[in-house]
Amino acid sequence: MKTSLHWAAIHGLPRAYLKTQARRGDPFARIMTDRRAQANPYLLADRIREQGRVVRTPYTWVTADHGVVRDVLRSTDFGVIVPAELDVPRPMRALIRATDPRLPNPIEPPAMLSLDPPAHTRYRKLVAQEFTPRAVRRLTDRIDEVTGELLAALGTRQRADLITDFAVELPAAIISEMLGIPRDVRRRMLAAGEAGAALLDTGISWRAYRRAQAALLDAREFLDEHLDLLRAEPGDNILSALVAGGQLTKRELMYTTALLAGAGFETTVNLIGNGVVALHEHPDQLDLLTAEPGLWPGAIEEILRYDSPVQWTARKALRDIEVGGRRISRGAVITLLLGGANRDPEIFTDPNTFDITRSNAREHVSFSSGVHACLGATLARTEGTIALRALHEQFPTLRIESAPPRRELVNLRGYAHIPALLGSRTRSMV
Repeated sequence: MKTSLHWAAIHGLPRAYLKTQARRGDPFARIMTDRRAQANPYLLADRIREQGRVVRTPYTWVTADHGVVRDVLRSTDFGVIVPAELDVPRPMRALIRATDPRLPNPIEPPAMLSLDPPAHTRYRKLVAQEFTPRAVRRLTDRIDEVTGELLAALGTRQRADLITDFAVELPAAIISEMLGIPRDVRRRMLAAGEAGAALLDTGISWRAYRRAQAALLDAREFLDEHLDLLRAEPGDNILSALVAGGQLTKRELMYTTALLAGAGFETTVNLIGNGVVALHEHPDQLDLLTAEPGLWPGAIEEILRYDSPVQWTARKALRDIEVGGRRISRGAVITLLLGGANRDPEIFTDPNTFDITRSNAREHVSFSSGVHACLGATLARTEGTIALRALHEQFPTLRIESAPPRRELVNLRGYAHIPALLGSRTRSMV
């Protein structure tokens, strides 16, 4: 009963309302709930942008304007969204608090994704040094090594699912090693991350919510065991350092670990998968990369811009404020369409064209901005560059065998499977 009430308060009621609004043609509601719209949510983002820089909907303010999105993300006048603090009737807030299952949900406090400074600053400082460009450069050889092992295994086959056999395995291996998570526990971590990813959406079904809660319950169990093990036998990894530092409670450690683990592979999986599909839908761009491998870093930025792995985020106004010419009241929520902002024609010329030589592709907001800018952005870029380049250099005749199905998610945009014919393999490893 407690679980169903929590779902009803956070997802069930918004789900019913958004579906009603979607049937009435509301483009924002359609982005959130209409599976058909997920084939190309950017068309609906264009419709929202045509209505103004900031648009009022019955559920939230919404924007696909690049300038507004960037400014709100960087502004101290906006804070993150916490379900128990939403501007909803007091009985609803009380219900959300009373039914909180207290599972290691990476999008609820004390996970730093759901905290504003100074609490957010405290958590981030504890782990930020492990994700700096310098720290990621030290990981490059290991990323190369894991990529080579995965491609060698694919080389024995004619067909592969480039998501489950490759895109998932690389970032999962790297973040697991960074967190000291043993190989025999990695599958449980992946299952928890996959099911828990649905919680980043608004108005998910009861079935998806139950699956996510079960996954987080399992995550709490194996994290409890894992943290005890690291306390007794510390290793050279992030979690061992956090445990030894003694600055976080066990609950805080669990939530921080869940966030780092999930963010450590979810974004990169979608980046690699979206990149494979984009390049194979635009063979001229892939040919250009084959001829000029030095273009790969720019190609990664264009992949991130063209089909963002994270489609939206939200903030609440901490005071009455004017944004994009509209007056937003204290406590009101504004939804920022990151993917839509990445197709803003005021910033990106011919935004619906995939162009790996685009000079300002890095101006995308796929990794957010401001104090909540993605901690693992450099790691994701590095993994994506190494993985996609090595894959196409090792299998130059690779082709997608059939239409790849999308994940049943709105916010985390990627593919569930990419069935591919690998073709001939080059002899030398990258």
